[in-house]
Amino acid sequence: MNRTEGLVQRRNVVKENDGNRENHDIDDKKNDKNYDDGDSKETRLTLMEEVLLLGLKDKEGYTSFWNDCISSGLRGCILIELGLRGRVELERAGMRRKGLLSRKVIVKSDSPTGDVLLDEALKHMKDTDPPETVQSWIEYLSGETWNPMKLKYQLKNVRERLAKNLVEKGVLTTEKQNFLLFDMTTHPLTDNVVKCRLVKKVQVLPALRRSIIDVAHADKRSLALLMLAHSADVLENAFAPLSDEDYELATRRVRALLDLDFEAEAMRPESCEIMWAVFAAFTK
Repeated sequence: MNRTEGLVQRRNVVKENDGNRENHDIDDKKNDKNYDDGDSKETRLTLMEEVLLLGLKDKEGYTSFWNDCISSGLRGCILIELGLRGRVELERAGMRRKGLLSRKVIVKSDSPTGDVLLDEALKHMKDTDPPETVQSWIEYLSGETWNPMKLKYQLKNVRERLAKNLVEKGVLTTEKQNFLLFDMTTHPLTDNVVKCRLVKKVQVLPALRRSIIDVAHADKRSLALLMLAHSADVLENAFAPLSDEDYELATRRVRALLDLDFEAEAMRPESCEIMWAVFAAFTK
């Protein structure tokens, strides 16, 4: 697939006890230097929740029926979230410098994250021997594999489970809607402030404003959100309100990001190799 294929086109939790959760949060912040604690009054979302929220229709409470990319996009979010939290990493490149998509995912720490989806994926990776690549894990976790022996790794009802997390955080609500032949559980938006803050965050991300040469210094979590939103085909929802001039600038910068040498970026000091491997998997 061409890296710019699918580029946006302009169109008019399971609860834990507080002590354990606090320990997990402290551990995650140590591992992820880009973990944005933000204002204590703000609702903190995972990458998976942010991408899903961008894809949800505010009033209807469901994602587009025509979006066939969001499923794998959310699995990419899970891999990067685990990488940023210091739970997984890529095996060493070795003397022959194996490429990102050829290197296996290694469990670095199996300590609980406090997020049921992340912990479920982490357990699958820990129990798998020999280890698998990033590309393979995206296929296994989404159930898009031709190997029937790997279907046991599929994470089911991911969108519904993430939506329930957002309901618990007060961002969404739960309703039942009738679609002629069937009823469907939907999750309309209730906290417009959180959604507007997220959209604004994507619109003004430093990676869209600064020179591409400076991407190495960009916040990893923010860069991941931008690229994963593109991979999940929900980036247009954030860009649509922009003026024509800002829209053109934003899409031009996204194209430049897609044209980066991911192998070279992964070799930079302090880089998150898992993140660049996921980008490579979605744009190969």
